[in-house]
Amino acid sequence: MGMNQTITVIPPGVPLTGHVAPPGSKSITNRALLLAALAKGTSHLRGALKSDDTRHMSNALRQMGVTIEEPDDTSFVVTSSGSLQVPEAPLFLGNAGTAVRFLTAAVCTVNGSVTLDGDHYMQKRPIGPLLESLRKGGVNAESATGCPPVIIHGSGSVKATRFEIDGGLSSQYVSALLMVAACGDAPIEVALTGKEIGARGYIDLTIACMRAFGAEVEVVDEALWRVSPTGYTACDYQIEPDASAATYLWAAEALTAGKIDLGVAAEAFTQPDAKAMDVIAQFPNMPAVINGSQMQDAIPTLAVLAAFNKTPVRFVDLANLRVKECDRVQALHDGLNQVRPGLATVEGDDLLVASDPGLAGTSSNALINTHSDHRIAMCFALAGLKVSGVRIQDPDCVGKTYPGYWRALEFLGVRMEHGEV
Repeated sequence: MGMNQTITVIPPGVPLTGHVAPPGSKSITNRALLLAALAKGTSHLRGALKSDDTRHMSNALRQMGVTIEEPDDTSFVVTSSGSLQVPEAPLFLGNAGTAVRFLTAAVCTVNGSVTLDGDHYMQKRPIGPLLESLRKGGVNAESATGCPPVIIHGSGSVKATRFEIDGGLSSQYVSALLMVAACGDAPIEVALTGKEIGARGYIDLTIACMRAFGAEVEVVDEALWRVSPTGYTACDYQIEPDASAATYLWAAEALTAGKIDLGVAAEAFTQPDAKAMDVIAQFPNMPAVINGSQMQDAIPTLAVLAAFNKTPVRFVDLANLRVKECDRVQALHDGLNQVRPGLATVEGDDLLVASDPGLAGTSSNALINTHSDHRIAMCFALAGLKVSGVRIQDPDCVGKTYPGYWRALEFLGVRMEHGEV
């Protein structure tokens, strides 16, 4: 299937009920895979996500001499010498942002040159601030465009004592530097050049994962961390379910007045996107203004849910959404206006959704261009729960983080029609 394939969700007309277990967290799985690869010994990762993004990460680590076995659908067994070797070929990482950014920093520990590349979407995603930070820390890092492909000429060790980074564009830059910092020859400080940071909750996630693998991280203040040169130790690690994936199921429950048991309470998640449940729980009386900076991947879910809210919703602080798998601000605007013209407007980096509960029960000839972005596909499936005729292009793109998404909806009783553009 590809861009010419479509899926049309048939409005079920009844509350969605049942038990659906969301997949493991992509964010935590890719952190744990990398740290296990940098640790000497064998680590068992349980509850892991198997998807395009984690496949790209695990394959890249295999190319650098790490043994990774997959005994079942939710486990990785990672055995490493504690150091990454020079790969024989460039690392191809698709459109996996975490894999590209985390590995760009991590391969500084390789004694030789490593090329990191991705698909045509990845080749438009900025990585310049991370490269500049690495260069100032003494790393030889090249990129012709400020986006992948990237070439890192590693020296086999990390000699920097300080990395400075503007985390405003992506918290993944900060996480990448923190994780490699534990491999330093001496203690390394990671400092923000501004107080702004993409999504601070993901830094907490990174530090928790690092500590599980034996790292010592001191949080000096909100803009400075000090990482000891401990390296990493192999361990057994349990990965929690993916909060971003859970948001679609929480929203489906709210939209249909259903009862979907995810097997884990919203408050049990440590990922930032779980904060979206506080907003979803208020539907159809969502707040008039929602700040997207600290739960970025949940904003597509909330934007589609807002279309059926009683009152209009303005989403603010969305600049980071413009440099995700696609420009999600524009993609949400275009998709909502496909569902019904005038449903959304963009002002700067704000998205305004002109909510209307009367939208439920209507029909549309919407054709949603997903731009191969898993989150755009999954969020507009929610519109299809209440509006007839919403066609979603390239439905297989959900494989990036939630390969079983369409099956989960079918299990809850949602029917779908497959077609072509």
